[in-house]
Amino acid sequence: MMNDYVTLSLESHLFFARIMKEHSLFLEAGFPCCEKDLIEEAGRFRHKFEELLQDVVRISNGHVQNSVPDSGELITEFTLPAERKTSELSGVPINSQITEDTRKLRCDRIQNPDRPLFQQVFRINERAFRLIGELIRFKERILRSVNNGKLFTANYPLLIEHIIREAKLYREIVEQLLTNRNICYQNFYETEEFWNQIMMEHAWFIRGLLDPSEAQLIETADDFSKDYTRLLEAARRQDSIANSLTQRTLEETIKYRDFKAAGAKGILSNQISSIILPLLADHVLREANHYIRILEDKKTR
Repeated sequence: MMNDYVTLSLESHLFFARIMKEHSLFLEAGFPCCEKDLIEEAGRFRHKFEELLQDVVRISNGHVQNSVPDSGELITEFTLPAERKTSELSGVPINSQITEDTRKLRCDRIQNPDRPLFQQVFRINERAFRLIGELIRFKERILRSVNNGKLFTANYPLLIEHIIREAKLYREIVEQLLTNRNICYQNFYETEEFWNQIMMEHAWFIRGLLDPSEAQLIETADDFSKDYTRLLEAARRQDSIANSLTQRTLEETIKYRDFKAAGAKGILSNQISSIILPLLADHVLREANHYIRILEDKKTR
């Protein structure tokens, strides 16, 4: 249905285009000052995804489900101050008007899209598909240079692999939209294994970016990484009933979300010592919120 196509397209871009623009920012901020060309290239991707996200937000009122903005996956209470603080610390400009506009989204009732809107959304999908492919190639080029000892960056090689996988998921979603206009929600998302891997790696990154003096937080992050390792192992062994495993994963991710929210608050208030950019703390929080919505949606089906 046209309505499903427009809604699912816009919801996907509202979440993932913001994630991609922030990936670009993290890369941009992580290069040494001698890598001017890479800094500029990452900045161009950040700007292009900002433009994409801005265009999506502009047409989303009345065409996305309330559960999406309500989930906290698009923005949180920390997003705007995190953007401002990150821009101040890194010198990278951030268009926070997009965040302000996203906060104002109201979707109390899904409206039926007309043909011009459908065509506009289809063009956005085509544009996003090309742009995601370009960003993936850029990230892969960076990873090769890092692994070959030809480039230094403040970002872990695993973090670069991590953001490549997320970009490939986004591209897969958009490709499905472009080739199957009757796509339904359950075809949209990778398995719990994908997101459990993402959550586990978040714990590794948090553990590694906290100041060594933050022993308790490091231990808690390590515990979360072990919990997601066990969930991954259970899924691979298939020794749990699917719904039971989903419930366990949901409960774990809610606890993890709360830990990340406390971390974002602590970093913004200078109560936690780390080398974590405030926007990175908010970024991983929003990904946990996104995963919670996926899990809750799966449980109701």
